[in-house]
Amino acid sequence: MLNNQGRPTAAGAATAAAHPTFTGNQALQIEEALLFEIGRADCTGVDLDEPAAFTPRLGGLERKGPIGLVGLSEPETMRHFVRLSQKNYGIDTGLFPLGSCTMKHNPRLNEKMARLPGFSDIHPLQPQSTVQGALELIDQLAHWLMVLTGTSAVAMSPKAGAHGELAGMMAIKAAIDAKGEGASRKVVLVPESAHGTNPATAALIGFIVKPVPARADGTVHVDDVKALLGPDVAAIMLTNPNTCGIFEPQIVEIARAMHEAGAYFYCDGANFNAIVGKARPGDLGIDAMHINLHKTFSTPHGGGGPGAGPVVLSDRLARFAPLPFIRRDGSHFALVETADQAGNVQAFGRVTAFHGQMGMYVRALSYMMSHGSDGMKQASEDAVLNANYIRAGLEDLMSLPFPDHPSMHEALFDDTWLKDTGISTLDFAKAMIDEGYHPMTMYFPLVVHGAMLIEPTESESRASLDLFIMTLRDLAMRAKRGETERFSAAPFHAPRRRLDETRAARNPILRWTPPQPIQQAAE
Repeated sequence: MLNNQGRPTAAGAATAAAHPTFTGNQALQIEEALLFEIGRADCTGVDLDEPAAFTPRLGGLERKGPIGLVGLSEPETMRHFVRLSQKNYGIDTGLFPLGSCTMKHNPRLNEKMARLPGFSDIHPLQPQSTVQGALELIDQLAHWLMVLTGTSAVAMSPKAGAHGELAGMMAIKAAIDAKGEGASRKVVLVPESAHGTNPATAALIGFIVKPVPARADGTVHVDDVKALLGPDVAAIMLTNPNTCGIFEPQIVEIARAMHEAGAYFYCDGANFNAIVGKARPGDLGIDAMHINLHKTFSTPHGGGGPGAGPVVLSDRLARFAPLPFIRRDGSHFALVETADQAGNVQAFGRVTAFHGQMGMYVRALSYMMSHGSDGMKQASEDAVLNANYIRAGLEDLMSLPFPDHPSMHEALFDDTWLKDTGISTLDFAKAMIDEGYHPMTMYFPLVVHGAMLIEPTESESRASLDLFIMTLRDLAMRAKRGETERFSAAPFHAPRRRLDETRAARNPILRWTPPQPIQQAAE
């Protein structure tokens, strides 16, 4: 059966399921077994010579038996991984509505630039004289990151957002130690709505975490911060725009209160995509903020390789930036890698072996240069517009936990509207898979019960947003009509049906074992 767009309906899919095939394949939907099920231990796509005699240097820890890996021929290997890739959902497949993850389109121009010789084929141990172009690119990118944030320094080497967060907090710790207050300032304030990495980072480097309550409107109030301030407070870690999709209206007052108390302001920059070109965090009073290059300035979160999380620093923290950093002398660029080279910089050390992720630097600078300042500003405006467009299209059917604030880059719904339907946030998300959409971020932020956090980014056209909105409206109306089976058993059309996630978490099976052979009946 086909709908009016010529696409199979649910009944049509059910008809197909009623006609099983010998292979398990359904036309181009090919059933792909595990590598261990189809591979052979005596087979490989390449020929490897037997190694010459050698003496192991592993101190008795060398493997005593065969490694047990299976192999395939080259064509089989290619087919296996191509088929697996076809089961993935990515930003090139469709709208990816994960909130707080900024799954935006990755311009192919940026990919082309990242693959240019001199960027893609260099090694961190090359002589610096042979990588002057790469160092110049890093220096230029660092300059524009400081311009966009209104800050005085930037550490480029952190390799992800949480890594940059760690570097920023270590710079704060170094500054406190330099003032002789390391023994007394041990408390870091973290809002209840923060990313989970915030309290984890603070605790990792020896701070005591105290939560700051979020008010009923989803924001942090300066009075609640002041009530927690004292000579033992080292810093606050605040996300802005926050994880509820709201710009913190009292951020300037909070920064002023922290500084008057002798403490520092760390801003989580995960949501920088909402304000690039519109507001400079340095003007708002922040002392440190990491920037997810792989989210704000090109490559989608988690897509296509490693991330990059530079951390920008205010005047109060600039001299505590970690090694290495780039120093320019005329037209020559040099990496400052040791304390004796650093001069008056009081670097706390290193956070990574080398200098960071070159491919992400190239992509980010390509994004900046192709967009320009006006283009980046428009991207932020469009991201906010798209989020509010989705909110306006769904708010009559789905409930808003914070209706008094306009959304920034993401629209947040709760599960109040699902009350008495017998359907949960998880059920609703699983039904979205059947409609061809990756679910939104679920159950986060934790301050909202049954949260559904949707971030469309600036990449999506009005047509794609309209289809997404109408799909969710259809699902919402089905839920309200009591069609619980449509949700409780979903997904129906994914390669695998719903897993018992609770059992999987409590009793994980981390090793594949061959199935028991089927006993043949005696004749």
